[in-house]
Amino acid sequence: MVDLFFKLDIVYKSNGSKGGNENNTTTNSNNNNNNNNNADCPDPQQRLAVLSFEQVRRLNDVMNEVVSIHGRGNFPTLEVRLRDLVTVVRSKLETDPSNGGAGMRVRDIRLNGGAASHVLATESQPYNDLDLIFAVELSSGRNYDKVKAAVLGSLFDLLPEGVSRKRITTCSLKEAYVSKMVKVNNDGDRWSLISLGNSRGHRNVELKFVDSMRRQFEFSVDSFQIVLDSLLLFYECSKLPIGENFYPTVVGESVYGDFQEALYHLHKKLISTRHPEEIRGGGLLKYCNLLVKMYKPSQPDYIKTLERYMCSRFFIDFPDISQQRAKLENYLWNHFVGPEEEALKYQYLMLLHSVVEESTVCLMGHERRQTLALIENLAYQVFCQEQQQRLTNHQQAPTGPPATYVYANGYYYAPVIPTACYTCTCNSWMACSS
Repeated sequence: MVDLFFKLDIVYKSNGSKGGNENNTTTNSNNNNNNNNNADCPDPQQRLAVLSFEQVRRLNDVMNEVVSIHGRGNFPTLEVRLRDLVTVVRSKLETDPSNGGAGMRVRDIRLNGGAASHVLATESQPYNDLDLIFAVELSSGRNYDKVKAAVLGSLFDLLPEGVSRKRITTCSLKEAYVSKMVKVNNDGDRWSLISLGNSRGHRNVELKFVDSMRRQFEFSVDSFQIVLDSLLLFYECSKLPIGENFYPTVVGESVYGDFQEALYHLHKKLISTRHPEEIRGGGLLKYCNLLVKMYKPSQPDYIKTLERYMCSRFFIDFPDISQQRAKLENYLWNHFVGPEEEALKYQYLMLLHSVVEESTVCLMGHERRQTLALIENLAYQVFCQEQQQRLTNHQQAPTGPPATYVYANGYYYAPVIPTACYTCTCNSWMACSS
Protein backbone atom coordinates (compact mmCIF):
# COMPACT_ATOMS: atom_id res chain seq x y z
CA MET A 1 0.00 0.00 0.00
CA VAL A 2 2.89 2.36 0.71
CA ASP A 3 4.19 1.78 -2.82
CA LEU A 4 0.79 2.76 -4.14
CA PHE A 5 1.02 6.07 -2.32
CA PHE A 6 4.40 6.81 -3.84
CA LYS A 7 3.35 5.65 -7.28
CA LEU A 8 0.20 7.74 -7.43
CA ASP A 9 1.50 10.73 -5.46
CA ILE A 10 -1.65 10.56 -3.36
CA VAL A 11 -2.49 13.31 -0.92
CA TYR A 12 -3.27 11.45 2.29
CA LYS A 13 -4.03 13.47 5.40
CA SER A 14 -5.30 12.70 8.86
CA ASN A 15 -8.93 13.38 9.67
CA GLY A 16 -8.03 16.70 11.24
CA SER A 17 -6.49 18.26 8.14
CA LYS A 18 -7.52 19.14 4.62
CA GLY A 19 -5.58 17.90 1.62
CA GLY A 20 -4.67 20.23 -1.20
CA ASN A 21 -5.15 23.98 -1.53
CA GLU A 22 -5.84 26.00 -4.63
CA ASN A 23 -3.49 28.69 -3.32
CA ASN A 24 -0.51 26.34 -3.09
CA THR A 25 1.75 26.15 -6.12
CA THR A 26 3.39 22.95 -7.19
CA THR A 27 7.12 22.58 -7.57
CA ASN A 28 6.96 20.07 -10.40
CA SER A 29 6.61 21.53 -13.89
CA ASN A 30 4.96 19.39 -16.53
CA ASN A 31 5.03 21.80 -19.41
CA ASN A 32 6.16 19.75 -22.40
CA ASN A 33 3.28 20.64 -24.69
CA ASN A 34 3.41 24.37 -24.08
CA ASN A 35 5.79 26.60 -26.02
CA ASN A 36 4.09 29.78 -24.90
CA ASN A 37 6.18 30.86 -21.90
CA ASN A 38 4.83 34.33 -21.40
CA ALA A 39 7.37 37.08 -20.89
CA ASP A 40 4.86 38.87 -18.66
CA CYS A 41 5.12 36.00 -16.13
CA PRO A 42 8.87 35.33 -15.68
CA ASP A 43 8.44 32.79 -12.87
CA PRO A 44 7.12 29.55 -14.45
CA GLN A 45 5.93 28.32 -11.04
CA GLN A 46 3.30 31.07 -10.99
CA ARG A 47 1.62 29.31 -13.89
CA LEU A 48 0.93 26.16 -11.84
CA ALA A 49 -1.20 25.24 -8.83
CA VAL A 50 -2.30 22.11 -7.00
CA LEU A 51 -6.05 21.51 -7.06
CA SER A 52 -7.99 21.34 -3.80
CA PHE A 53 -10.15 18.36 -2.89
CA GLU A 54 -13.34 20.12 -4.03
CA GLN A 55 -11.76 20.83 -7.40
CA VAL A 56 -10.53 17.24 -7.75
CA ARG A 57 -14.01 16.02 -6.85
CA ARG A 58 -15.57 18.17 -9.59
CA LEU A 59 -12.90 16.95 -12.00
CA ASN A 60 -13.75 13.37 -11.09
CA ASP A 61 -17.43 14.09 -11.80
CA VAL A 62 -16.54 15.48 -15.23
CA MET A 63 -14.37 12.49 -16.07
CA ASN A 64 -17.15 10.10 -15.02
CA GLU A 65 -19.70 11.95 -17.11
CA VAL A 66 -21.24 9.80 -19.84
CA VAL A 67 -20.90 11.59 -23.17
CA SER A 68 -23.06 10.82 -26.19
CA ILE A 69 -21.32 10.78 -29.57
CA HIS A 70 -24.20 10.87 -32.02
CA GLY A 71 -23.80 9.14 -35.36
CA ARG A 72 -25.29 10.10 -38.69
CA GLY A 73 -27.60 7.81 -40.63
CA ASN A 74 -27.87 4.29 -39.26
CA PHE A 75 -24.81 4.57 -37.04
CA PRO A 76 -25.71 4.21 -33.35
CA THR A 77 -25.00 6.77 -30.64
CA LEU A 78 -21.87 5.92 -28.68
CA GLU A 79 -22.43 6.22 -24.92
CA VAL A 80 -19.09 6.29 -23.11
CA ARG A 81 -17.62 7.78 -19.95
CA LEU A 82 -15.13 10.54 -20.67
CA ARG A 83 -12.39 8.76 -18.68
CA ASP A 84 -12.90 5.60 -20.75
CA LEU A 85 -12.78 7.54 -24.02
CA VAL A 86 -9.50 9.17 -22.97
CA THR A 87 -8.05 5.79 -22.00
CA VAL A 88 -9.04 4.17 -25.29
CA VAL A 89 -7.61 7.00 -27.40
CA ARG A 90 -4.35 7.06 -25.43
CA SER A 91 -4.04 3.28 -25.75
CA LYS A 92 -4.53 3.49 -29.53
CA LEU A 93 -1.90 6.19 -29.79
CA GLU A 94 0.70 4.32 -27.72
CA THR A 95 0.09 0.74 -28.88
CA ASP A 96 2.70 -0.74 -31.23
CA PRO A 97 1.77 -0.46 -34.94
CA SER A 98 2.01 -4.25 -35.29
CA ASN A 99 -0.95 -4.46 -32.90
CA GLY A 100 -3.03 -1.81 -34.64
CA GLY A 101 -1.80 1.25 -32.77
CA ALA A 102 0.03 4.41 -33.77
CA GLY A 103 3.25 3.73 -31.83
CA MET A 104 3.41 7.33 -30.58
CA ARG A 105 4.39 8.67 -27.17
CA VAL A 106 1.78 10.72 -25.29
CA ARG A 107 3.63 13.17 -23.05
CA ASP A 108 0.55 14.17 -21.07
CA ILE A 109 -3.20 14.62 -21.34
CA ARG A 110 -5.02 17.77 -20.26
CA LEU A 111 -8.55 19.03 -19.78
CA ASN A 112 -8.97 22.46 -21.32
CA GLY A 113 -11.58 25.12 -22.03
CA GLY A 114 -14.93 25.58 -20.32
CA ALA A 115 -14.82 22.22 -18.54
CA ALA A 116 -11.51 23.15 -16.87
CA SER A 117 -12.98 26.50 -15.79
CA HIS A 118 -16.01 24.63 -14.40
CA VAL A 119 -13.70 22.44 -12.30
CA LEU A 120 -11.75 25.38 -10.88
CA ALA A 121 -14.56 27.89 -10.30
CA THR A 122 -16.27 28.26 -6.94
CA GLU A 123 -19.63 28.68 -8.70
CA SER A 124 -21.00 26.40 -11.39
CA GLN A 125 -19.75 27.40 -14.84
CA PRO A 126 -21.73 26.16 -17.86
CA TYR A 127 -19.69 24.66 -20.67
CA ASN A 128 -20.64 23.49 -24.16
CA ASP A 129 -17.79 21.17 -25.14
CA LEU A 130 -15.31 18.82 -23.51
CA ASP A 131 -11.86 19.89 -24.68
CA LEU A 132 -8.96 17.45 -24.29
CA ILE A 133 -5.32 18.02 -25.22
CA PHE A 134 -2.98 15.13 -26.02
CA ALA A 135 0.67 16.21 -26.15
CA VAL A 136 2.29 14.21 -28.97
CA GLU A 137 5.03 14.64 -31.55
CA LEU A 138 3.83 15.91 -34.93
CA SER A 139 7.15 16.56 -36.63
CA SER A 140 6.08 14.79 -39.83
CA GLY A 141 2.90 14.64 -41.86
CA ARG A 142 2.77 10.90 -41.31
CA ASN A 143 2.14 11.45 -37.60
CA TYR A 144 -1.01 13.45 -38.39
CA ASP A 145 -2.34 10.42 -40.28
CA LYS A 146 -1.42 8.16 -37.35
CA VAL A 147 -3.42 10.38 -34.98
CA LYS A 148 -6.43 10.32 -37.28
CA ALA A 149 -6.23 6.52 -37.61
CA ALA A 150 -5.96 6.14 -33.83
CA VAL A 151 -9.09 8.21 -33.21
CA LEU A 152 -11.11 6.36 -35.84
CA GLY A 153 -9.83 3.04 -34.47
CA SER A 154 -11.01 4.11 -31.02
CA LEU A 155 -14.48 4.83 -32.39
CA PHE A 156 -14.51 1.39 -33.99
CA ASP A 157 -13.68 -0.23 -30.64
CA LEU A 158 -16.40 1.77 -28.88
CA LEU A 159 -19.19 0.57 -31.15
CA PRO A 160 -21.82 -1.21 -29.03
CA GLU A 161 -22.21 -4.96 -29.06
CA GLY A 162 -24.47 -6.31 -31.74
CA VAL A 163 -23.30 -3.87 -34.40
CA SER A 164 -21.95 -5.62 -37.49
CA ARG A 165 -18.40 -4.41 -38.08
CA LYS A 166 -17.72 -6.25 -41.33
CA ARG A 167 -18.58 -3.43 -43.71
CA ILE A 168 -17.61 -0.50 -41.49
CA THR A 169 -14.58 1.40 -42.79
CA THR A 170 -12.58 4.25 -41.32
CA CYS A 171 -14.07 6.52 -43.99
CA SER A 172 -17.63 5.67 -42.92
CA LEU A 173 -16.71 6.19 -39.24
CA LYS A 174 -15.35 9.62 -40.07
CA GLU A 175 -18.52 10.59 -41.91
CA ALA A 176 -20.70 9.26 -39.10
CA TYR A 177 -19.02 10.60 -35.95
CA VAL A 178 -16.53 13.35 -36.84
CA SER A 179 -17.99 16.83 -37.21
CA LYS A 180 -14.74 18.74 -37.74
CA MET A 181 -11.10 18.00 -38.53
CA VAL A 182 -8.38 20.65 -38.48
CA LYS A 183 -4.71 20.25 -39.35
CA VAL A 184 -2.15 23.01 -38.67
CA ASN A 185 1.50 22.71 -39.63
CA ASN A 186 3.36 25.99 -40.04
CA ASP A 187 5.97 28.06 -38.24
CA GLY A 188 5.53 27.62 -34.50
CA ASP A 189 2.25 25.70 -34.78
CA ARG A 190 1.95 21.93 -35.15
CA TRP A 191 -1.37 20.57 -33.96
CA SER A 192 -4.58 18.93 -35.11
CA LEU A 193 -8.18 18.91 -33.92
CA ILE A 194 -10.79 16.18 -34.27
CA SER A 195 -14.27 17.05 -33.02
CA LEU A 196 -16.59 14.16 -32.16
CA GLY A 197 -20.36 14.57 -32.12
CA ASN A 198 -22.72 16.38 -34.43
CA SER A 199 -25.91 16.87 -32.42
CA ARG A 200 -26.76 20.45 -31.46
CA GLY A 201 -27.58 20.84 -27.81
CA HIS A 202 -25.27 18.02 -26.73
CA ARG A 203 -21.68 18.40 -25.62
CA ASN A 204 -19.17 17.63 -28.32
CA VAL A 205 -15.80 16.11 -27.48
CA GLU A 206 -12.92 18.14 -28.90
CA LEU A 207 -9.74 16.06 -29.16
CA LYS A 208 -6.72 18.28 -29.78
CA PHE A 209 -3.31 16.78 -30.50
CA VAL A 210 -0.58 19.32 -29.86
CA ASP A 211 3.12 19.31 -30.56
CA SER A 212 3.55 23.07 -30.36
CA MET A 213 1.11 25.98 -30.31
CA ARG A 214 2.08 29.62 -30.04
CA ARG A 215 -1.27 30.81 -28.70
CA GLN A 216 -3.34 28.51 -26.48
CA PHE A 217 -5.86 30.92 -24.98
CA GLU A 218 -8.01 33.93 -25.81
CA PHE A 219 -8.73 35.40 -22.36
CA SER A 220 -7.49 34.64 -18.87
CA VAL A 221 -10.76 32.94 -17.87
CA ASP A 222 -10.34 30.28 -20.59
CA SER A 223 -6.60 29.78 -20.14
CA PHE A 224 -6.75 26.85 -17.70
CA GLN A 225 -5.40 23.38 -18.42
CA ILE A 226 -5.66 20.51 -15.92
CA VAL A 227 -3.14 17.68 -16.22
CA LEU A 228 -5.07 14.39 -16.05
CA ASP A 229 -2.22 11.86 -15.86
CA SER A 230 -2.23 11.43 -12.08
CA LEU A 231 -6.02 11.03 -12.00
CA LEU A 232 -5.96 8.47 -14.83
CA LEU A 233 -3.25 6.55 -12.96
CA PHE A 234 -5.40 6.67 -9.84
CA TYR A 235 -8.26 5.06 -11.77
CA GLU A 236 -5.94 2.26 -12.91
CA CYS A 237 -4.31 1.47 -9.57
CA SER A 238 -6.69 2.35 -6.77
CA LYS A 239 -9.73 0.28 -5.85
CA LEU A 240 -10.83 2.92 -3.35
CA PRO A 241 -13.03 5.83 -4.45
CA ILE A 242 -11.87 9.41 -4.23
CA GLY A 243 -12.48 10.87 -0.79
CA GLU A 244 -11.53 13.96 1.16
CA ASN A 245 -8.60 12.14 2.77
CA PHE A 246 -7.59 10.06 -0.23
CA TYR A 247 -7.24 11.60 -3.66
CA PRO A 248 -4.50 12.13 -6.24
CA THR A 249 -2.44 15.28 -6.55
CA VAL A 250 -3.69 17.04 -9.67
CA VAL A 251 -1.88 20.03 -11.16
CA GLY A 252 -3.52 22.87 -13.04
CA GLU A 253 -1.84 25.43 -15.26
CA SER A 254 -2.83 28.82 -16.62
CA VAL A 255 -1.22 29.44 -20.01
CA TYR A 256 -2.23 33.08 -19.55
CA GLY A 257 0.64 33.38 -17.08
CA ASP A 258 -0.21 33.86 -13.41
CA PHE A 259 -2.57 31.09 -12.22
CA GLN A 260 -3.88 32.97 -9.18
CA GLU A 261 -4.54 36.11 -11.21
CA ALA A 262 -6.44 34.12 -13.84
CA LEU A 263 -8.40 32.31 -11.11
CA TYR A 264 -9.29 35.66 -9.53
CA HIS A 265 -10.57 36.84 -12.92
CA LEU A 266 -12.66 33.67 -13.22
CA HIS A 267 -14.23 34.09 -9.76
CA LYS A 268 -14.90 37.82 -10.21
CA LYS A 269 -16.00 37.51 -13.87
CA LEU A 270 -13.31 39.86 -15.18
CA ILE A 271 -12.03 40.15 -18.75
CA SER A 272 -8.28 40.25 -19.32
CA THR A 273 -5.98 39.17 -22.12
CA ARG A 274 -2.58 39.81 -23.64
CA HIS A 275 -1.71 40.57 -27.25
CA PRO A 276 -5.14 39.93 -28.82
CA GLU A 277 -3.61 40.57 -32.24
CA GLU A 278 -2.01 37.11 -31.93
CA ILE A 279 -5.44 35.40 -31.68
CA ARG A 280 -7.11 34.25 -34.88
CA GLY A 281 -10.12 36.51 -35.19
CA GLY A 282 -8.65 38.72 -32.47
CA GLY A 283 -10.92 37.28 -29.81
CA LEU A 284 -13.56 39.83 -30.81
CA LEU A 285 -16.51 37.43 -30.83
CA LYS A 286 -15.50 35.78 -27.54
CA TYR A 287 -14.97 39.22 -25.97
CA CYS A 288 -18.53 40.30 -26.78
CA ASN A 289 -19.79 36.91 -25.56
CA LEU A 290 -18.16 37.57 -22.18
CA LEU A 291 -19.66 41.05 -22.06
CA VAL A 292 -23.19 39.80 -22.69
CA LYS A 293 -22.73 37.28 -19.85
CA MET A 294 -22.02 40.14 -17.43
CA TYR A 295 -18.23 39.91 -17.39
CA LYS A 296 -16.46 43.21 -16.80
CA PRO A 297 -13.04 44.39 -18.07
CA SER A 298 -10.37 44.16 -15.38
CA GLN A 299 -8.87 47.42 -16.76
CA PRO A 300 -11.73 49.43 -18.30
CA ASP A 301 -9.51 52.15 -19.76
CA TYR A 302 -6.97 49.79 -21.29
CA ILE A 303 -9.62 47.51 -22.79
CA LYS A 304 -10.51 50.19 -25.36
CA THR A 305 -7.00 49.89 -26.78
CA LEU A 306 -7.32 46.11 -26.88
CA GLU A 307 -10.70 46.41 -28.65
CA ARG A 308 -8.98 48.13 -31.57
CA TYR A 309 -6.49 45.26 -31.83
CA MET A 310 -9.34 42.74 -31.69
CA CYS A 311 -11.24 44.45 -34.48
CA SER A 312 -8.14 44.84 -36.64
CA ARG A 313 -7.21 41.17 -36.35
CA PHE A 314 -10.80 40.08 -37.01
CA PHE A 315 -10.92 41.98 -40.29
CA ILE A 316 -7.46 40.72 -41.27
CA ASP A 317 -8.59 37.11 -40.84
CA PHE A 318 -12.08 37.68 -42.30
CA PRO A 319 -11.69 40.49 -44.85
CA ASP A 320 -14.63 39.57 -47.09
CA ILE A 321 -18.23 40.26 -46.08
CA SER A 322 -19.25 36.71 -47.00
CA GLN A 323 -16.54 35.32 -44.69
CA GLN A 324 -17.73 37.61 -41.91
CA ARG A 325 -21.32 36.43 -42.36
CA ALA A 326 -20.28 32.77 -42.32
CA LYS A 327 -18.16 33.28 -39.21
CA LEU A 328 -20.88 35.15 -37.33
CA GLU A 329 -23.62 32.68 -38.23
CA ASN A 330 -21.41 29.75 -37.27
CA TYR A 331 -20.50 31.39 -33.94
CA LEU A 332 -24.14 32.07 -33.09
CA TRP A 333 -25.07 28.50 -33.97
CA ASN A 334 -22.34 26.90 -31.85
CA HIS A 335 -22.26 29.21 -28.82
CA PHE A 336 -25.89 30.12 -28.19
CA VAL A 337 -27.59 26.81 -27.52
CA GLY A 338 -30.59 26.37 -25.25
CA PRO A 339 -33.33 28.77 -24.12
CA GLU A 340 -31.12 30.88 -21.86
CA GLU A 341 -28.39 31.29 -24.46
CA GLU A 342 -30.86 31.90 -27.29
CA ALA A 343 -32.33 34.79 -25.33
CA LEU A 344 -28.94 36.55 -25.35
CA LYS A 345 -28.34 36.51 -29.11
CA TYR A 346 -29.96 39.86 -29.90
CA GLN A 347 -28.19 41.62 -27.05
CA TYR A 348 -24.93 39.97 -28.13
CA LEU A 349 -25.24 41.29 -31.68
CA MET A 350 -26.03 44.78 -30.42
CA LEU A 351 -22.91 44.69 -28.22
CA LEU A 352 -20.84 43.48 -31.16
CA HIS A 353 -22.26 46.29 -33.32
CA SER A 354 -21.30 48.85 -30.66
CA VAL A 355 -17.72 47.55 -30.31
CA VAL A 356 -17.16 47.40 -34.09
CA GLU A 357 -18.62 50.88 -34.55
CA GLU A 358 -16.48 52.45 -31.81
CA SER A 359 -13.19 50.55 -32.19
CA THR A 360 -12.72 49.77 -35.88
CA VAL A 361 -9.92 51.91 -37.31
CA CYS A 362 -8.57 49.69 -40.09
CA LEU A 363 -11.45 49.75 -42.60
CA MET A 364 -12.52 52.13 -45.32
CA GLY A 365 -15.81 53.90 -44.68
CA HIS A 366 -17.90 51.77 -47.02
CA GLU A 367 -16.37 48.52 -45.67
CA ARG A 368 -17.15 49.57 -42.13
CA ARG A 369 -20.75 50.45 -43.03
CA GLN A 370 -21.07 47.14 -44.84
CA THR A 371 -20.01 45.14 -41.77
CA LEU A 372 -22.27 47.17 -39.46
CA ALA A 373 -25.19 46.57 -41.83
CA LEU A 374 -24.45 42.83 -41.73
CA ILE A 375 -24.60 42.79 -37.93
CA GLU A 376 -27.81 44.87 -37.99
CA ASN A 377 -29.46 42.45 -40.42
CA LEU A 378 -28.51 39.44 -38.30
CA ALA A 379 -29.85 41.20 -35.20
CA TYR A 380 -33.10 41.98 -37.03
CA GLN A 381 -33.47 38.32 -38.02
CA VAL A 382 -32.85 37.18 -34.45
CA PHE A 383 -35.33 39.74 -33.11
CA CYS A 384 -38.04 38.61 -35.54
CA GLN A 385 -37.44 34.96 -34.64
CA GLU A 386 -37.72 35.78 -30.94
CA GLN A 387 -41.00 37.67 -31.45
CA GLN A 388 -42.41 34.86 -33.56
CA GLN A 389 -41.46 32.32 -30.90
CA ARG A 390 -43.09 34.39 -28.16
CA LEU A 391 -46.26 34.72 -30.21
CA THR A 392 -46.34 30.97 -30.80
CA ASN A 393 -45.80 30.26 -27.10
CA HIS A 394 -48.58 32.70 -26.18
CA GLN A 395 -51.04 31.10 -28.59
CA GLN A 396 -50.20 27.61 -27.33
CA ALA A 397 -50.36 28.56 -23.65
CA PRO A 398 -53.25 26.84 -21.81
CA THR A 399 -56.06 29.08 -20.64
CA GLY A 400 -56.05 29.71 -16.92
CA PRO A 401 -58.92 29.46 -14.42
CA PRO A 402 -61.73 32.02 -14.65
CA ALA A 403 -60.68 35.36 -13.27
CA THR A 404 -62.28 36.68 -10.09
CA TYR A 405 -62.93 40.19 -8.85
CA VAL A 406 -60.48 41.59 -6.31
CA TYR A 407 -61.73 43.86 -3.46
CA ALA A 408 -59.24 46.35 -2.05
CA ASN A 409 -59.49 49.83 -0.46
CA GLY A 410 -63.23 49.94 -0.92
CA TYR A 411 -63.15 49.16 -4.66
CA TYR A 412 -63.77 46.08 -6.78
CA TYR A 413 -61.10 45.56 -9.42
CA ALA A 414 -62.08 43.61 -12.51
CA PRO A 415 -59.45 41.55 -14.37
CA VAL A 416 -58.09 42.86 -17.64
CA ILE A 417 -59.60 40.91 -20.53
CA PRO A 418 -57.32 40.78 -23.57
CA THR A 419 -59.05 41.66 -26.81
CA ALA A 420 -58.22 40.37 -30.25
CA CYS A 421 -56.32 42.68 -32.57
CA TYR A 422 -57.81 43.32 -36.00
CA THR A 423 -56.06 44.84 -38.97
CA CYS A 424 -57.63 48.10 -40.09
CA THR A 425 -58.77 47.86 -43.71
CA CYS A 426 -59.68 51.52 -44.24
CA ASN A 427 -57.45 53.77 -46.31
CA SER A 428 -56.23 56.68 -44.26
CA TRP A 429 -54.57 58.36 -47.23
CA MET A 430 -55.91 59.03 -50.69
CA ALA A 431 -53.74 58.68 -53.74
CA CYS A 432 -52.61 61.91 -55.36
CA SER A 433 -54.43 62.44 -58.62
CA SER A 434 -52.54 65.50 -59.80
